Amino acid sequence: MPTPFFRFKQFTVRHDRCAMKIGTDGVLLGAWSAAENRQRILDVGTGTGLIALMMAQRNPAAHITALEIDPEACLQACENVSASPWADRVDVRQADFKTYTTEIKFDLIVSNPPFFTHSLHGPDHKRNLARHSGELTYTDLLQRSARLLSHTGELDLIFPATEEIPIKQQALSLGLFPHRQLNIHPTPGSAVKRILLGLSFAEKAYIPEEMIIEMARHRYSEAYISLTKEFYLNM
Repeated sequence: MPTPFFRFKQFTVRHDRCAMKIGTDGVLLGAWSAAENRQRILDVGTGTGLIALMMAQRNPAAHITALEIDPEACLQACENVSASPWADRVDVRQADFKTYTTEIKFDLIVSNPPFFTHSLHGPDHKRNLARHSGELTYTDLLQRSARLLSHTGELDLIFPATEEIPIKQQALSLGLFPHRQLNIHPTPGSAVKRILLGLSFAEKAYIPEEMIIEMARHRYSEAYISLTKEFYLNM
């Protein structure tokens, strides 16, 4: 039976009441995202609150708004934030991003969005909401983010490599340009499995970078260790 919590160096996240548990994708995005020098950060689909807490750890000056549609996950995210050192800077709200309104323009929007656009739904409705894009499509996410992003802000996402072309096409149609990218390979020689992508309103040239997670079973690459060492206990 999986442990009901995951302990990081500066905070602990309980995930027993959340459909989606703590995983590598969330840690990757939280560690890679452009959190520095941002005042207002929005975490869309916060789940356990993991990425919001990572943003708070990385940027002592940031105020983070964390949105979650599922009531049970939202409650657990609130508890995780309250137990952290940054409860005064992370605001967890139960909200549907498609109808969320605010006068705030965010310097950074981060999201580990629903992944499985074309796969079959399982019997667990909460897990389906967390994993599938039936409730929040990539189009919804990009359109709403473009409205809430400041003119110098950045939208950072992680998604399956199979979604790269449609996401970039949708982003470009909204005036959002890719300006940094990290391709994630699980092991040496394996195909790209996940993509971390930074989007902004400013068009500039960039070269995608590559990262391998494991060189062998449980032997992590130096690049992965360097990226995540401020969070994982044993890195």
